[in-house]
Amino acid sequence: MKVTIISREYPPNVYGGAGVHVKFLARELAKRMQVDVRCFGEVDVSDPALAVKGYRAWERMWEGTEPKFNSVLGTFSVALSMVRDKMDSDLVHTHTWYAALAGFMAKTLYGIKFIATVHSLEPLRPWKEEALGRSYQLSAWAEKLALESADRVIAVSKHSREDVLKHFSVKPEKVAVIHNGIDLNLYRPLSTDGTRKAFDIGKDYVLFVGRVSRQKGIEHLVEAVQYLDDGVQCVACTSAPDTKEFEDEIRAKIAKQPRIIWINSLLREEQYVELYSNARVFACPSVYEPFGIINLESMACKTPVVASAVGGILETVVDGETGLLVEPAKPRALADAINRLLRDRPLAEKLGENGRRRVEDHFSWTSIAERTEKLYQEVLAERR
Repeated sequence: MKVTIISREYPPNVYGGAGVHVKFLARELAKRMQVDVRCFGEVDVSDPALAVKGYRAWERMWEGTEPKFNSVLGTFSVALSMVRDKMDSDLVHTHTWYAALAGFMAKTLYGIKFIATVHSLEPLRPWKEEALGRSYQLSAWAEKLALESADRVIAVSKHSREDVLKHFSVKPEKVAVIHNGIDLNLYRPLSTDGTRKAFDIGKDYVLFVGRVSRQKGIEHLVEAVQYLDDGVQCVACTSAPDTKEFEDEIRAKIAKQPRIIWINSLLREEQYVELYSNARVFACPSVYEPFGIINLESMACKTPVVASAVGGILETVVDGETGLLVEPAKPRALADAINRLLRDRPLAEKLGENGRRRVEDHFSWTSIAERTEKLYQEVLAERR
């Protein structure tokens, strides 16, 4: 069997959970079949089992247009480039709306089966209009066209599956749930703390990892810091912002809070693992989260989680067992839950141990690849 995986993100260009998902899924599937990855950016790997080719956007697609149109028009140009190169795979598997249009075109042009994994949904991210302007309607259209034409849609949580069925004309039997996974060899408790020392971080800190995005709720965590116990720092490890305006807004708020250490650049994987391992608490204040792979990363490192009770988080973080759940967009409630774990070390340690056990039992990439391969086989067995 041969599959073409299409994704905006792939190492070294990984900005969020979708990129992490694609990286490990492709690696695991390559042990079972031939994998051809097509992604955005400068990547070129020639390997019989796992070949990777990157594609750049055509700048002439948006020359002379409004800056807010650049992202969507550039994405469409990459999709055209990807399908211009012939596909001889048995099926194409896309991740996020950025890749979904290419999947639709591949199915149409080459007659191959098309599977789309949704990591978030455009109708549930209206704040993106701030970044994309009217072109947000184009990204929503591309997603709708792709999902409603796919042979299967994979949702990363039961909650996300419900959202797909609510917002798109897709038959229930066409939507499967396959969770995100975690590399248990990479994400494990570490005793080293070189990264903490390199950034001059104290021993008592709360960790945040995520994009500078309204979706991730970083502004609520910044506001919550004022309510944290004395002597506790907040370390915010962030990546690409939704908009420069929102990044500037967060920068101004952080400047007023000396207890926040802002690492506004991508780190190496082992550095993230060190920061997870040494944190007293991990905070996930998202207001919308189809899954939340960052919570698995923290749990795998035996660090307790305080997260918003939204979306797929409810399927990963078990309230009172592996972490604490709070109402979203409530900075004081977020701070109270964090303080509870800071003050009760035995409880924090218990939740951390339970978290590691939970990811070992339910979220290994081996089992997720097995389920994905089985779904591929089911789709290929259907009549064209």
